[in-house]
Amino acid sequence: MPGQLKEVRNRIQSVQSTQQITKAMKMVSAAKLRRAQESILQMRPYAQKLQEMLSNIISNIDGGTNIKLAVERTVEKVLLIVITSDRGLSGAYNANVVKLAKQLVAEKYQTQFSKGNITVWNIGKKGYESLTRSGYKTKDEYKDIFLNLKFDTVQAASQAAMKAFENGEFDAVELVYSEFKNAATQRFIVEQFLPIPKVKKKEGAKKADFIFEPDKEELIAELMPKILNTQLYKAVLDANASEHGARMTAMDKASDNANELLKNLRISYNRARQAAITTELTEIVSGAAALQG
Repeated sequence: MPGQLKEVRNRIQSVQSTQQITKAMKMVSAAKLRRAQESILQMRPYAQKLQEMLSNIISNIDGGTNIKLAVERTVEKVLLIVITSDRGLSGAYNANVVKLAKQLVAEKYQTQFSKGNITVWNIGKKGYESLTRSGYKTKDEYKDIFLNLKFDTVQAASQAAMKAFENGEFDAVELVYSEFKNAATQRFIVEQFLPIPKVKKKEGAKKADFIFEPDKEELIAELMPKILNTQLYKAVLDANASEHGARMTAMDKASDNANELLKNLRISYNRARQAAITTELTEIVSGAAALQG
């Protein structure tokens, strides 16, 4: 019985120590989330409007298919840019991003995968480790972007993807990441990066008549790379905020679970202690009765 009490005491101390860690991690994630949330909420309307404007221009101008980054080719070689986090302890966040990437390959690019024509560029170590173990052809050049998260580092990855697409190394480029909604909610999405998606025209809708100043080729050549850089940067900021939100939620739930576990352990400890006291009293009473007899 004393051995059982000691074991329960040790478990209580262990759970209390773990709970202190989870509470501290929750506070750290909450502070980081605040900054990440401000960044993405300021960036998203700008990036979405630029992306919408580019798609509208590409969809309505004559000869749009002559623009290299908008050329639709037969898809033989595919690049997936999968954005996860560098660290774990964020619930199912990383697993859900990886699962979505695998689901995309299975449903849309299974033929290309079987031919070895799927390449994955990972932003974030967790996705790189998981997809490498799963046999995907991965590239680790951009996996450490979160160690120095700024526009220039993301732009390097975006420009490399655009150059590879223009050179015919890939026929399609897709982004797989999580869109931040709030601290407890992330939306895991696939977004076409290249070729630049066109807006589906509604029946009877009139064709937009754009006036270009300076000329069309010069304007598009200048705008297109900047807008695509912004699109990828927005996705990385979304993923960054989603990671901190997921980790804060996971640590909050872990702290609550620790409370429940502590409650059950204390009940077990008190029962064991009461049983030990009762046993000792019984032994004393029995010994006294034996002496009197």
